[in-house]
Amino acid sequence: MSISKQPSKLSLPQVNPGVTTVLDYLIIKFPFIDAVVWQQRMADGKVHWHDGSLITAQSKFLPQQRVYYYREVENEPVIPFNEIILFQDQDILVAYKPHFLPVTPGGIYVNECLQTRLRRSTGIESLQALHRLDRVTAGLVIFSVNPETSQCYHELFETRQIDKTYQAIAKVAENENLIDQEWQVKNRIAKGKPSFRMQILEASDNSIQANSLSIIRCTQQVDELALFELKPVTGKTHQLRLHMQSLGLPILNDKYYPELAPQTADNYQAPLQLLAKELEFIDPISKQPRHFIYEGNLSINHPDVLIRN
Repeated sequence: MSISKQPSKLSLPQVNPGVTTVLDYLIIKFPFIDAVVWQQRMADGKVHWHDGSLITAQSKFLPQQRVYYYREVENEPVIPFNEIILFQDQDILVAYKPHFLPVTPGGIYVNECLQTRLRRSTGIESLQALHRLDRVTAGLVIFSVNPETSQCYHELFETRQIDKTYQAIAKVAENENLIDQEWQVKNRIAKGKPSFRMQILEASDNSIQANSLSIIRCTQQVDELALFELKPVTGKTHQLRLHMQSLGLPILNDKYYPELAPQTADNYQAPLQLLAKELEFIDPISKQPRHFIYEGNLSINHPDVLIRN
């Protein structure tokens, strides 16, 4: 059994959905977690209010109050790849996240995530991810070190003041030369079915307003494989994966797009060929330009090999 060392938290909604207790709400909020599990967590003192006082099976639902609980899973996979710290000062830490490692706890991952690993290695318990990468995507992630300045960095992402550059590999037609071709992909992305997959909403007129934009350029090509530079202007879930698919160039080893592959164990020899390579912005505290680059690259000559420095 793996138990999170840090609590997860949620805020009870302002409008009561028709429940009497916190337990009732947790049962409907998390339909895949058995009521007996929540009852046992409460009995073990693993669910509490913001002030640390314990929540029991009889605790009343209190609108807008924060509930803290400790996630646990029976068998947590160990990801056999290492993160790398590229930069750290009094406000932020920049790290390289390997493929297959989640940024924060989720699903079957409790302690095996980048945030928990970095908290353990640095001793900074307040370390907090400022943005996300898909678990199967590798690349740069920025963390807040100082809670007093974290909102300043959050606003950079919220107001699109961070320039991001990715690399991706896709299959192309062998007789088609795409080098130096560039595309601007602009459309509307929404939740699909199942809900963890996204979809592009198509329309023959202008009735659907775009909410995503990426600039994509082919930089190298060898036979049926090509390397692309991707610059997302917006930051929608799975945006780059969908935009590459929309060009007829789905990213190599993508198990979600264009078709959802059967659920299987991770194949560490076939990672999704997508890398968050560069982050560039004006630091909101020092007012100095920041430019972070991961020195590794995706390789169209060896796409089955994980990125290395």
